[in-house]
Amino acid sequence: MIDVKQQVSDVRRWVGNRTLEAGEARVLTLSQVHDTDQDDLWEAVTTAERIQRWFLPISGELREGGTYQFQGNAGGTVSRCDKPNGFSATWEFGGQVSWVEVRLTSEGDGRTRLELEHVAHVADEFWDQYGPGATGVGWDGGFLGLANYLTDPAAALDPEAAMAWALSPEGKEFNRLSADSWAEAAIAAGNDPEQARASADRTYAFYTGS
Repeated sequence: MIDVKQQVSDVRRWVGNRTLEAGEARVLTLSQVHDTDQDDLWEAVTTAERIQRWFLPISGELREGGTYQFQGNAGGTVSRCDKPNGFSATWEFGGQVSWVEVRLTSEGDGRTRLELEHVAHVADEFWDQYGPGATGVGWDGGFLGLANYLTDPAAALDPEAAMAWALSPEGKEFNRLSADSWAEAAIAAGNDPEQARASADRTYAFYTGS
């Protein structure tokens, strides 16, 4: 397991808004540079056999126009596929539809930046209660899984062990740091600092049961 403090520090986070036809939407963006080339990172985030090693088992047709389903989680339709630069897809879960875009950019010297943008309509009362961390902490967990996998490609993700780790002292520390980082991103975007940090506390409690 890589150092959780370093992992949280290595990820950049932004919070914003976007006006869609259906109304105002919230935008969360995460970005991290990995020590692998663009083609390898593309395969790691678009190949079913490799995705299950760092995130969740996935089924479906991972191509433009195809549908996908993560085991016990979201599914959707791949709306754009531009190998090896990025892809877009719907993210459908719990009766809600949002949108995900992944962008890959070479940083030179065999390094590649992964940027993920998640656009969603979020009720004001839910945002006030949990802030961006409600979704952001989950994506941070995915970024952690990917970073671990790229550090040790031979390692296979054990879902039960991952769930147990999330409730361990190290897992709780990771969730605390992630929630606080999303609060700071919200504050940087103009959210009230006191409210943002209170929302981070509630998000942390939700993820850890604390």
